[in-house]
Amino acid sequence: MIYLLQLLLVVLLTYTGVCTVYLLLFAIAGHFKKKTAFPTQPASQPQSRIAVLIPAYREDAVIVEVARQALIQSYDKNYFEVIIIADSLQSETLRQLQTYPVRVITVHFPESTKAKALNTALHQLPDYDIALVLDADNIMDFCFLEKIHQPFVQGSQVVQGHRVAKNTNTAVAVLDAISEEINNHIFRKGHRSIGLSAALIGSGMAFEYRLFKRLMTSIHTTGGFDKELELLLLKQKYTIEYLEDALVYDEKVQHTQAFRQQRTRWIAAQLKYLKRYFVPGLQALIVKGNIDFFDKVCQMTLLPRILLMGFLGMICLITGIINTPSLLIAGILQLSGLMIAMLLATPMHLLTKISWKEILSLPVLFIQFILSFTGIRQARSKFIHTEHGKMK
Repeated sequence: MIYLLQLLLVVLLTYTGVCTVYLLLFAIAGHFKKKTAFPTQPASQPQSRIAVLIPAYREDAVIVEVARQALIQSYDKNYFEVIIIADSLQSETLRQLQTYPVRVITVHFPESTKAKALNTALHQLPDYDIALVLDADNIMDFCFLEKIHQPFVQGSQVVQGHRVAKNTNTAVAVLDAISEEINNHIFRKGHRSIGLSAALIGSGMAFEYRLFKRLMTSIHTTGGFDKELELLLLKQKYTIEYLEDALVYDEKVQHTQAFRQQRTRWIAAQLKYLKRYFVPGLQALIVKGNIDFFDKVCQMTLLPRILLMGFLGMICLITGIINTPSLLIAGILQLSGLMIAMLLATPMHLLTKISWKEILSLPVLFIQFILSFTGIRQARSKFIHTEHGKMK
């Protein structure tokens, strides 16, 4: 019995070891990133026409203020249009939106998804040069459009902006903000530092308009449309740039229930696309040398960090109890490596926000993450909406 348990622990430690090494390597790589120069365009060069697309499903609490602030940009107002894709908004919200110089496209679906909303809007809209997708709670930095425009002038076709936390008002929000920045460092900054594409994040992402419109016509998923879009881009060997200084502020989940719902949606999408694209990703690596596409598929095999941390802690405890020193040392080394990776990837201003309150919230979020697996079947067939609070 002990032998079988030890064998199982060896298998688990092999898997967790691969996950830990991957995260640590890219956490280190992120500190050697050479900033890509996207110089300001000459005044004589025509500006791109930008469509700022904001799908809003039952976002009455935030969308009016988001629409107002989206208009406040350093970019020439004659060259960008804010487009609210209104799904199940109240009539009073629609009335308020009409008081601003934004385009409102009303949509209705039996089962709402972002992909449906975006495709409906794209079918109705004229052509632009750039499509920028925001979440209904996102606030762009004043110079965001100006900065996001520059890579396209230099020939880029897909650019991911730097999404940062808008709020850190609860322990869950602080941890969610830290998780966001770790993702930015490892999967965007770290990847670009060695020439691989940055990961898309679902909002604050910009595309050459016709490319975006063409790829979206083939996307009809319930959740995780950005992941399918990213996989299609990488499969076709498009490079995804990352602009660290182009900031868009995103509301972080504030409570454990919202955390669980959000992670359920993410895990369901990750498992679905891993199953669909693992073999094509491996084939693309062997036949076409498409490392970017294969790397993205590999990312989907990684255990979420909070689960990785929790499982490594449990493995250390079990190996200590059954007195297996070699496996205990392996577990401690991996847990240490994981902690180093997360420390390297977390900005100092967020590290200073960590207190006992946040540390004590980790076991709760670990349990919530485990429970989130129970909702995967529902997430595959029905869009799980994360509600946002009023803007302050």
